[in-house]
Amino acid sequence: MVDRSQIRQQMRQQRNALSAQQQSDAAHHVERLISRSRFYRNSQRIACYITNDSELSLELLIERIWLENKCCYLPVLDSIHHNRLWFAPYRPDSKMRLNRFGIPEPLCGKRELVRAQSLDLIMAPLVAFDKAGNRLGMGGGYYDRSLAFLLRRRYWRKPRLCGVAYNFQQVKQLPRQSWDVPLSTIATESSLYQPE
Repeated sequence: MVDRSQIRQQMRQQRNALSAQQQSDAAHHVERLISRSRFYRNSQRIACYITNDSELSLELLIERIWLENKCCYLPVLDSIHHNRLWFAPYRPDSKMRLNRFGIPEPLCGKRELVRAQSLDLIMAPLVAFDKAGNRLGMGGGYYDRSLAFLLRRRYWRKPRLCGVAYNFQQVKQLPRQSWDVPLSTIATESSLYQPE
């Protein structure tokens, strides 16, 4: 049986051991791969994330989204249902605040927040992944609960869920729970994987 906490610890240690240059190089490569993809080009409303705990940075992709006049969103913790996400518009002049985990979120009115269903593409951080599209996150289940509606859809799979990770975060196999929302794509610094 796969020990999820052991995988989390190991992968986080490996991420934290990367040099600033290795992190920067990976961010450049992943931005180039994603921005050239069809799923990115066909998306207008794109959710990204602010790097936390040495996750692969999407800062360059966010800048491209702004440059191309697409709409960028960041996840925001739901203030009522503390285990779900909303998505807030993120602009170059957005005022930010730290959530309860110390992660920056755009400060905006409730009317500006959107649900995942309104987005075309969600870029999700992860701790580990496998080629079947299984994702291991930090353990809070925020993305799975916020995207659970995708499990009930057979054909129309919007938004597309793209996991972002370093190559070394790939493992042979992760167990899939009934509530796990599989990834549509995985982006690393060297490849875009389509789940098998």
